[in-house]
Amino acid sequence: MSDETTNGAAAPAEATGPAFTVEKIYVKDVSFEVPGAPAIYSENVQPELQLNLNQSVQRLNENAFEVVLAVTLTCKAGDKTAYVAEVKQAGVFGIAGLDPQTVDGLLGTQCPNILFPYIRQLLSDLIQAGGFPPFFLQPINFDGLYAETLRQRAAQADGGELANAETAGNA
Repeated sequence: MSDETTNGAAAPAEATGPAFTVEKIYVKDVSFEVPGAPAIYSENVQPELQLNLNQSVQRLNENAFEVVLAVTLTCKAGDKTAYVAEVKQAGVFGIAGLDPQTVDGLLGTQCPNILFPYIRQLLSDLIQAGGFPPFFLQPINFDGLYAETLRQRAAQADGGELANAETAGNA
C-alpha cells in the first residue's frame, strides 16, 4: 500500500516545487492620539491629511519572512493636530523554491497587497472610534511602488559603477 495513514488521516505530502504561504497576519503596533481633545472637535476648518507609508522585510529563517506595512496618518485642523494614527500591520510569509528575484517581487508586491485590507480597516476603525468622520484609505498600487524601487536600485547601481570607473580612471 503506497498511501500511509496515521489515525485515518493521510500522511502529509512532501513539499515539492515552489511555495508561497501566509503563515500569520497580526497587528504589530497601533497608536492613536488626539492631542487637542475635546476642543479640536469644535474646530470648523477643512482638515489637511498627510499619509506616510513604509514597508520593511525581515528574513526569519531560510523560508520565512516577516513583512511589516506601516501607515502614519496625520490630520491637521488649521495649525492644530486633530489626530495622529499609526498602524503597523505585519505578516509572516513562507516562500520556498523560488529564485531571489521572484522572492523579492513577492515581498515587494504580493505581501503588502495581502496586508493592505487589514491595515485599511484598522485605520478606519481607529479614526471613527476617536470621534472623527470615516476615513477611507484609497487603494495603493504596490506593483507600481515596487517598479519604482527597482528603478531606484538600478540608478544607484549605475551611479556606483560610474563612480568606481571614475575613481579607477584617476588612480
